[in-house]
Amino acid sequence: MPFIFSAVLVIIGLYVRVSLHETPVFAKIAAAKKQVKIPLGTLLTKHVRVTILGTFIMLATYTLFYIMTVYSMTFSTGAAPVGLGLPRNEVLWMLMMAVIGFGVMVPIAGLLADAFGRRKSMIVITSMIILFALFAFKPLLGSGQPALVFAFLLIGLSLMGLTFGPMGALLPELFPTEVRYTGASFSYNVSSILGASVAPYIAAWLQGNYGLTAVGLYLASMAALTLIALLLTHETRHQSL
Repeated sequence: MPFIFSAVLVIIGLYVRVSLHETPVFAKIAAAKKQVKIPLGTLLTKHVRVTILGTFIMLATYTLFYIMTVYSMTFSTGAAPVGLGLPRNEVLWMLMMAVIGFGVMVPIAGLLADAFGRRKSMIVITSMIILFALFAFKPLLGSGQPALVFAFLLIGLSLMGLTFGPMGALLPELFPTEVRYTGASFSYNVSSILGASVAPYIAAWLQGNYGLTAVGLYLASMAALTLIALLLTHETRHQSL
C-alpha cells in the first residue's frame, strides 16, 4: 500500500515539474542560443572550485541523515553488548515520529535563509550539527532509554531538516546559469556517494572498535568540512536566477 501511494506522489511530482517555467535568466540564455553543449565538461574544466565546495557543503547533510536512520536503527535494535536491544517496531515508530521534526524544520529554515541569507543560516546550522555530534551520542543514544533515544533522533533529524531548507536555494545559486542544473545535481550526487553510501559502515566500525563517542567525532569531522566549505563561499541570497 505505501508503494501505491508513492506512485501517486510521483505523478504529482512529474506534473509539477513539467508545469514549471524556466527562470528569466536561463530563458534569455536559451533565446540567445548561448547554452553550453556539454555542461558537465564545462563544469569540470571551468568551475572546479565551486563544484568541490558544493560537494562538501552537502557532506554534513548526507552523513547526518544516514547516521540518524540506517546506523541508529541498526545500533538501537542490535543485541547487547554491541547494540541497545530495543524492539524493532518501537525504534521504527521513534524514527517516524522524529521525521515530523524534519518536515517541520524544512520550511522554517527556508524562511530563515530568505531573511538572513543562505550562507549565514547554513553556517549556524552546521555549527549546531557539530555540537550535536560532540555531545549527544553517548548521553542520549548510548543511554538505551527509549525517551532519550527518541530525543536523539528528533534533534538529529530536525537538524537535517534545517539544512534542507537553505540547501535547495544555496546549491543551485552557487553555479553560473549555463551550468546551474548540472553543477547542483553533480555536487548533490557526488556528496551522496561520499557521505551517504559509506556513513553507516564507517559509523558501525567506529562504534565497534572505539565506542559511540568516535561516531560522534566522525559526524563532527564531516560537518567541519562542510563548515570550511561554507566559509570559502559567498552569500547567494541576491543571486539572480
